[in-house]
Amino acid sequence: MCGLILLDKPEDITSFTAVNRVRRALNCKKAGHTGTLDPLATGVLPILLGGATRFAQFLPSHRKAYLAGFKLGTTTTTLDITGEVLTQQPVSVSHEQIAAALAPFRGNIMQVPPMVSALKRDGKRLYELARQGIEIEREPRPVEIFALELVGDALYVECSAGTYVRSLIDDLGRALGCGACMTTLRRVAANGFDIAQCTPLEDIADAPILAIEDALASYPKVQVSAAQAVRFANGGHLRCSFVASLCPIKENFDPIEGELYRVFHEDIFLGLGRVQGEELAIARLLVNHPALARAPLHGGE
Repeated sequence: MCGLILLDKPEDITSFTAVNRVRRALNCKKAGHTGTLDPLATGVLPILLGGATRFAQFLPSHRKAYLAGFKLGTTTTTLDITGEVLTQQPVSVSHEQIAAALAPFRGNIMQVPPMVSALKRDGKRLYELARQGIEIEREPRPVEIFALELVGDALYVECSAGTYVRSLIDDLGRALGCGACMTTLRRVAANGFDIAQCTPLEDIADAPILAIEDALASYPKVQVSAAQAVRFANGGHLRCSFVASLCPIKENFDPIEGELYRVFHEDIFLGLGRVQGEELAIARLLVNHPALARAPLHGGE
């Protein structure tokens, strides 16, 4: 089994547990997710199966979207409703005031990661230190908020990878002068996929399995000859000029230094290649055709 399945992760389980349940339901030996969701969070969790796990780092990850519930007037140790309450106070803030307070948080901002994050310090994850009651200084990090809107009683957040929505809500509470914590979090888009494409855990055995090459569709496609396919599948780099000369016009290959390309022979996806000088070097292989894997390396640069 090789491909990608889109899970609508339920609340109150870890991403690791979700992956294990999917793996058992599909009788798949190897599986992994593309980005952790906290137990509190629900929504889009792409899970890679079999050989597709080798491509996790290449899936588009820059843009994600969330719907987040929040409670004004309450702050907690975890910045969400599951933590120990630190402060509580009455709130008299209007919908219009909340909407107006969002403006400074759009665009490129600096954000301090929460102590309950998976970031590491001296080999330990911050959430492990937080469980021991230890809090350390964290350096602000740049993130980008592409969209931030008040939708009913929730925030719609479209942001770059590495953004912490709970920290965003905590900062909003500070800006309003009353404090705030996150109550719910639903990821509605990630890795180029939308929540509408996802399957609940209880129905996952019947969920469609996407081909890994389709999940990597943001990279241009390049066709290679049979001889080039053998060479590539056996670890050989390809000369860009040879690849370009044999490509169909509809899949013209105009190599750009450092760029990634999906490499195909006919309908067989071989893997990802990266342009390095005059060659298309191997970035990651997926040899899903036994004849190619066994064939001797010869000719056809």
